[in-house]
Amino acid sequence: MADSINTNETDPKTTAMTVNDIIRRRRTIKPKQLADMDVDESIIREMLENANWAPTHGMTEPWRFKIYSGEARAKLGVFLADTYNKITSPDKFTEKKFESLRINPTLAPYVIAICMKRQESEKIPVIEEIQAVACAVQNMHLTAAAYGLGAFWSSNAAVCSEAMIKYVGLGSLDRVLGLFYVGYPAIDWPKGKRQPINEKVEWIS
Repeated sequence: MADSINTNETDPKTTAMTVNDIIRRRRTIKPKQLADMDVDESIIREMLENANWAPTHGMTEPWRFKIYSGEARAKLGVFLADTYNKITSPDKFTEKKFESLRINPTLAPYVIAICMKRQESEKIPVIEEIQAVACAVQNMHLTAAAYGLGAFWSSNAAVCSEAMIKYVGLGSLDRVLGLFYVGYPAIDWPKGKRQPINEKVEWIS
């Protein structure tokens, strides 16, 4: 993929078709559906660079990412499972969820903690900072899709806990908004489905 698009040399219709295709190709593919294959680090770096170009109110650029690979993934899984055990009441605890949290990070070659760094002055509303981070994640997800990579944004209670904030080294006003699993799919690329957009839009003039 080119680093940039030269609008003087690229047909805008061709560019629009490419963007439309990638947006509609993007799929959520969960850790258990990922293949045991390495992903070139350069692709992850390009995903992060594209994330860095997300819209940001007040130019706060609140997105922060912690990238886990290798043995760090297993350690992350143990932490998540232990955290789930500590914050979950006995009547809601399930062994299946515990094991899933422990194993999932080891099923993807890269696991990215999605974080929001709060502006020190707190001038920009929190919701706008969260929205900016979400836009950054969408940029990552679209880049992944363009390279044939599956991805999954998980935001369970353990991942978004106070303990997780400390685990990744953030401050008390910051947030962890989830984990982003990335890898090549071990399944056929899923078919997408959406209800007609006309059912969700009202034109007012």
